[in-house]
Amino acid sequence: MANILKKKNENHQRRRGRVRAKVFGTAGKPRLSVFRSSEHIYAQLIDDEKRITLVSESDLKVKKEKKAKVEIAKELGGSLAGKAKKTGITEVVFDRGGFKYHGRVKALAEGAREGGLKF
Repeated sequence: MANILKKKNENHQRRRGRVRAKVFGTAGKPRLSVFRSSEHIYAQLIDDEKRITLVSESDLKVKKEKKAKVEIAKELGGSLAGKAKKTGITEVVFDRGGFKYHGRVKALAEGAREGGLKF
């Protein structure tokens, strides 16, 4: 069992490296980085030139009532887009962080698009 988990983690890190090699954020077009755990999802807009986080959001702040994780992720994307607009950010590059573009990651991206962010 331990070998299977180790292999899954190695594969995830390999996918994550491939994505990060192609995606770079600037102050004008920051990187929308997504991290998904088994229970929560986190998103942040990062300026890679200065190595700072411009805007961040997590479902810990959004989640108040019982909803499906996908619905919460979509709300999180909209909330992040609202914060980004207040700071003057309209365009981002999407970093799925080695996760498949499916389920909660996809819902977060769709929520951000509906909130006004352009990918």
